[in-house]
Amino acid sequence: MAEKSLTLCPTCGTRLAEGVTRCQVCGTVIARRGGTPTRATRREVRLDMRVALGLVAAITLVAAGLTYAADRLILPSGAQGTPTGSPSPSPTQSLTPSPSPSPTQVPTSTPRPPLRYTVVEGDTCGGIAFFFDVAVRSIIEINNLGTQCLLSVGLEILVPYPTPTNTPEPSATLSAAEATDAACPKENYTVAANDTLFGIAQNYNVSVQSIKDYNGLLGDTVFEGQRLIIPLCERLTVGGATPTPTLPPPYPAANLLLPRDGEGFDLASDTVSLQWAAVATLREGEFYRITVVDVTETILGSGNKSLIDYVTDTKYIIPTSFRPAGSAPHVMRWWIDTVRLTGTSPAGEPRYVSAGASSLQRVFTWSGAAIPATATP
Repeated sequence: MAEKSLTLCPTCGTRLAEGVTRCQVCGTVIARRGGTPTRATRREVRLDMRVALGLVAAITLVAAGLTYAADRLILPSGAQGTPTGSPSPSPTQSLTPSPSPSPTQVPTSTPRPPLRYTVVEGDTCGGIAFFFDVAVRSIIEINNLGTQCLLSVGLEILVPYPTPTNTPEPSATLSAAEATDAACPKENYTVAANDTLFGIAQNYNVSVQSIKDYNGLLGDTVFEGQRLIIPLCERLTVGGATPTPTLPPPYPAANLLLPRDGEGFDLASDTVSLQWAAVATLREGEFYRITVVDVTETILGSGNKSLIDYVTDTKYIIPTSFRPAGSAPHVMRWWIDTVRLTGTSPAGEPRYVSAGASSLQRVFTWSGAAIPATATP
């Protein structure tokens, strides 16, 4: 049996089968000369050292550039690396000045048309002016009446609508004129039938001119029901002797608190509570006098309806018996003054004299029954 000849790859030494022209391992072409395989000639390439180092540096630079470009593409836009240096100072926030509040607009009251009133028996211009808290002159001028202001039963006249008065802010100090006026004791007097200004001045031993000055009167005519302020400090001296004051200094006018001027009470459960600020610590025998007048009763011709009471507290609840009977709202006017008890009359009624100035007057409306709700369509 003839032995097979084996051929070895001249490059890798792999055994090759007979007749194979290429090494299956390294790919070297097997050349045969006369049937004998020969080693394939390979061309050697030699590189200079400087060229090799240059190639290595170039490859390194290219690789670094590719790596940097890849990082820029992968990193999301807007992302920042971790700072390695000192942190940059944060910007200082500038303070924005807050806008100054605009002044509150004070609502102005719209003037109302005058009321129509029918004169009933016993009415006088002074009495009507008192109940409506208007000047007698305004009634005379709006109705073109004479200076005597003569009225007849059934005559329809116009009465200016009572306007709310703004309560002035209490001042800490008084001017010289206000201090002098506050130190003057005064007496409130309501003109009765057949009264004259001269007779009233004689009764209080003051001059007619003093009464006119304190009440702003231009003439000597007064009307029944008209309220006058009598300045007791203006009393005339007798025999040249200076009168010695026997009464303590008068109190200032009380500052009214509640209800607000023009407030309405129309619910069946409503109670009207009057409140005011204390003028001082009242002495023994001194009181606050509360006066409440139902002005609407005069308009309806039902006569004069008023309530007068005396308390030492600064709060007063109007009795429900004074509440109007009908569902129509009634205009109520009220004020406060301080009085001093001086004794009793022969009939046993207490007698009071004024101990200070009267407060400003306020109005409120009071309904006798709850106003029914209007159905919403």
